[in-house]
Amino acid sequence: MNIKFILSLLLSTVLFSVQASDLAREKRLADEIIDSIMDGEPEYLSDGKNKFLSIYMETDAEKPKGAVIIMHGRGYHPNWKDVVRPLRIGLPESGWHTLSIQMPVLEKDAKYYDYVPLFPESFPRIEAAIKFLKSKNIKNIVLVAHSCSVHMSMAWFDKTGGKDIDAYIGIGMGATDFKQYMKKPLPLDKYKIPVLDIYGQQEFKAVLKAAPTRLKMIKATGVKQSEQRIVPEADHYITDRGDALVKEVSDWLGKLEL
Repeated sequence: MNIKFILSLLLSTVLFSVQASDLAREKRLADEIIDSIMDGEPEYLSDGKNKFLSIYMETDAEKPKGAVIIMHGRGYHPNWKDVVRPLRIGLPESGWHTLSIQMPVLEKDAKYYDYVPLFPESFPRIEAAIKFLKSKNIKNIVLVAHSCSVHMSMAWFDKTGGKDIDAYIGIGMGATDFKQYMKKPLPLDKYKIPVLDIYGQQEFKAVLKAAPTRLKMIKATGVKQSEQRIVPEADHYITDRGDALVKEVSDWLGKLEL
């Protein structure tokens, strides 16, 4: 048998083995958090192959402004206490419905390069979230992504053009792992919708170092509402600084003209 064919077959097998998300871990995460959801309603959405947990919370505002889809960072879940829970509970107070969704996960010690082949699995989940919100006649939809989900969401934008998303918020954009560089640069200069680039004052060095470049890119689009903001005294995970994050995000959303 041709040696090149054998090597190609082995490589395909390896790539296939890392492309499948850990559904068993995902189920364990759902089982662990489902009973602890005190604000909002659990909703199981379908990506066409599997169901995944999401949490929907409606605003009590007389005139809702729209909805925010919240994508957690690597290996977490839709009720993660840092970043996700503060946003999904806090933003309804500012007139926004929220839908936090479970993203594909791998084992706990998986790194950025392990997740790259997994990005396409996030696409139907984002689209399922949009479909769910549209079924409720919600028009203004904002996508919020943290850390690894920034890479997932931007890969989705590359694939689809970001149809049906009216604004984008990236938290801790450009984070990877030590000596693991981004496979593709962030396409921020291509976005024609308002973008908020927000990160912690005590962020990862790579995120901080690239901040001026990201700001230049979002300004180059000519979208006047795009901004860059810093959460004071916060690290990459916005640990115990959820209120400060919500304040910045709510303020920016309040200025949008959608």
